[in-house]
Amino acid sequence: MNKIAALSFFFLTALALAESAPGLSPAERSVANANKAIAAKPREYGPYNQLAIALSRRARETSDPTFYAAAEDALKRSFELSPGNLEAEKIRVWLALGRHEFPDALKAAQALQEKAPNDVLVYGFLVDANAELGNYAEAENAAQRMLDLHPGNLPALTRAAYLRELFGDIDGAFELMDMAYQATPVAETEDRAWIVTQMAHLKMAAGDTQAAGRLLQQALQLFPRYHYALSNLAKIRQMQGRFTEAIRLLQQLYAEAPHAENLYLLAEGFEKAGQTEDAQAAFAEFERKSLKEAVMKDNSSRELVFYYADHANEPAKALEIAQQERAWRHDVYTLDAYAWALHVNRRDQEARKQIETALAVGLRDFKLFQHAAVIAASLGDQQRSDLYKEEMVQLNRGESH
Repeated sequence: MNKIAALSFFFLTALALAESAPGLSPAERSVANANKAIAAKPREYGPYNQLAIALSRRARETSDPTFYAAAEDALKRSFELSPGNLEAEKIRVWLALGRHEFPDALKAAQALQEKAPNDVLVYGFLVDANAELGNYAEAENAAQRMLDLHPGNLPALTRAAYLRELFGDIDGAFELMDMAYQATPVAETEDRAWIVTQMAHLKMAAGDTQAAGRLLQQALQLFPRYHYALSNLAKIRQMQGRFTEAIRLLQQLYAEAPHAENLYLLAEGFEKAGQTEDAQAAFAEFERKSLKEAVMKDNSSRELVFYYADHANEPAKALEIAQQERAWRHDVYTLDAYAWALHVNRRDQEARKQIETALAVGLRDFKLFQHAAVIAASLGDQQRSDLYKEEMVQLNRGESH
């Protein structure tokens, strides 16, 4: 049995045995239902598609990428039973997006658009891939097409909200996320927790940490130990100067989702709390893990750029990693990291071009303005630097990079 098949066997067996256990998550229930359907009709491709979707959802619930491997195996069986079936083709794009293979996902979604020109989810994939690559006009057009096809549909609402945030309309983004929350079935606790976490993130962006904290507590009640909510709640505690509590949350986050980017957050948490030795040890382990995954699209390279730029004092390495990411994606966060890497290498004219390109999208992000202010000051443009600092004050974040 190959590795992927072994993984699938493990997950199918374990989750099938858990079917009658209390407290199953929505994705676990979906996996159990898919297994039932497969057992009843093992020669039909539909249940395998159902299983692939359920395992993909479980990947988001747990932040465990091995569920994607199991989903791929289920999808392979679907194609064996029905080569080229449309639902499986759509799921394959969804899996590519989950693995952050955005260029491949975009090509596949464009091909599907020709086969299914009025499919809402296909346009959703186009939104996702284009947004992550920095093709914001194309993402906006695809989101509008989703709304034109089926006004008020849930997938379109969450994507439109994300784009509104990127374009600087935080209030509009929150309104759309709230509409999405109201439209999400009560039984879909992880979906509801995800939306509430996004609403909390938007309140944080607006400087309302109290409202954000309440929303995150709601998310954790909906889906206990939810990794997205833990991350955001830790940020709030840091902004409030409650560093010990922030470390506890970050440790819990890393236990739930032991990814390099979460270890970076923990290392920074130790540093902010003055726990220098713990911070150094965590940063060293982060660097090892991050370099190991740098060859993949689903990586922690942006965090690695900031580690080399701000903590390790290795500007050349920061620029090397930033250039590697900039070569294939141009979203605002990648442009910000690239600009900062250029700055620490004393290439501020180039840094200004990149940071201004990022700012032109409209995102109101404290660190983005902070980096822009430092770069402008380095070029002797104190007037523009002060303007960026005013934006930082308006955001009322009380946060530093």
